[in-house]
Amino acid sequence: MMTHPNQNHVMKAVAAHSSLDEYRTTGLFMAGARREIWETLSGIDLPMQPNQQTMLNSGTNPSDIPDAGSPPYTRGIHSSMYRSKLWTMRQYAGFSSAKETNKRFKLLLDRGQKGLSVAFDLPTQLGLDADDELSLGEVGKVGVSISTLDDMRELLEGIPLDQVSTSMTINAPAMVLLAMYVIVAEEQGVSSSQIRGTIQNDILKEYIARGTYVFPPKQSMRLITDIFSYCSKNIPRWNTISISGYHIREAGCTAVQEVAFTIANALEYVEAAIKTGLDIDSFAPRLSFFFNCHNDFFEEASKFRAARKLWYDLMTQRYNPSNPKSSMLRFHTQVAGVSLTAQQPLNNISRVTIQALAAICGGTQSLHTNSYDEAIGLPTEESATIALRTQQIIAEESGAADIVDPLGGSYHVETLTQKIYDMSIEQIETIEKMGGAMSAIEQGWQQREIHNSAFKHLKEVENNSRKIIGVNHGVMEENIQHKPMTINPELEKSQCDKLKNWRLERNDELAMISLVDITKACTTDSNLFPLVIESLRKGCTLGEIMGAMKEEFGTWMAPSGF
Repeated sequence: MMTHPNQNHVMKAVAAHSSLDEYRTTGLFMAGARREIWETLSGIDLPMQPNQQTMLNSGTNPSDIPDAGSPPYTRGIHSSMYRSKLWTMRQYAGFSSAKETNKRFKLLLDRGQKGLSVAFDLPTQLGLDADDELSLGEVGKVGVSISTLDDMRELLEGIPLDQVSTSMTINAPAMVLLAMYVIVAEEQGVSSSQIRGTIQNDILKEYIARGTYVFPPKQSMRLITDIFSYCSKNIPRWNTISISGYHIREAGCTAVQEVAFTIANALEYVEAAIKTGLDIDSFAPRLSFFFNCHNDFFEEASKFRAARKLWYDLMTQRYNPSNPKSSMLRFHTQVAGVSLTAQQPLNNISRVTIQALAAICGGTQSLHTNSYDEAIGLPTEESATIALRTQQIIAEESGAADIVDPLGGSYHVETLTQKIYDMSIEQIETIEKMGGAMSAIEQGWQQREIHNSAFKHLKEVENNSRKIIGVNHGVMEENIQHKPMTINPELEKSQCDKLKNWRLERNDELAMISLVDITKACTTDSNLFPLVIESLRKGCTLGEIMGAMKEEFGTWMAPSGF
């Protein structure tokens, strides 16, 4: 007799119930059903008809959940949510030169976007100048190339930095890029106390899932806490870190793992800051989060609700902050890039819409919607506009923004929220038994867990137990005519020429002295941020400043988890 590929899962699910009859009545099994196993993307069992008892059995009673704007913020961090102010529509953009990206920013702002989100190219993310030999072939390809203060000036030319908030997806070199932004704002007449925005600055997830780290863990954490300390006094409206589950999810983890690993990383940052002598309320209100939103609509909306409650509970139980904002989880969402398909790319518009709606029903503070052609290449002007319009249609036409926590009280959503909360707690406890997030990373634990989850998903797609439209279901002959945006092949030479001229025009002696000062300061407890600002004013480049730090900090290779 042929064995169904999911038979083991079936037996496992049966074993979790006291009797086969109970198993059948849950809706996990039903004669003639489309599938034998009913579960979320994270593998959480799905009863056929969730009811009040299902919800109560999970440990949830909606009548005990305070309204939005009240701790533990399960229903949202603001009492009126989007009735007062819509989420920030913050489309991620960056390619080619600073000048070209500036044009795209202005286009998006003109079409209704309310905040900027900067994508940097790979050399910039790794703290390399455009003319570094390791940058060859990568300049301006997946983001904008920024090597000098002049590049940052071009990127932000004509954009009023006292009126927009700016998110920068930058990690190891976050201090340098933020310092550039501060200087350009000052040149516009905008003080550091006025600028608003976020730097990703989350190095732990780089070790886990993404790989654009530079320095060893201890030194990386020192840079992060230096930023916390400097910004708390000088740039008070800036979010000093965006603790990112997004890239962990893109690497293949489940929704539960995304919540658990992200919050475990956040706790590691909190502990590091406290060890340097920072008071919890001096930095915690400016901690922000960045989550993925995948295809499983109800699981994703529940995930955000669970994450808010979990963060509140852990922060209040462990640190007892005085400022309510210290335990309030604020987050940006980007829909799932990994869910986009090159096959039948217009289908991605539907995927993005579902994901965006889940993020809004889950109470996000800002949102990026992917362009339908991103599985093929960089977004065109047309596809970027459609992605923005998707948010605007949801905001103005769907009714989803008219109600606070519109899914609250649903048997299904409340049960999922509690299950994700409980399962995330279990994973965090496992991490802490290993010594915390950093120790677990050094052992490769999170990496292995992600590999296992990603492999499971891949096998499900390959054996057709998980259907992906256009890939293994609804497949058809295609003649794709879409032309992705291309990068000017002369860009790399142009950027290198600009760098050469930049160095010729500066006072080289003063620049070199400032770099030596940075290297020396790396051996002390002095805050590096003021020295980085001074080096930039002296004409030093991104790569030179990062190189001065490498002289003392060195580099590191994270375990892969294999």
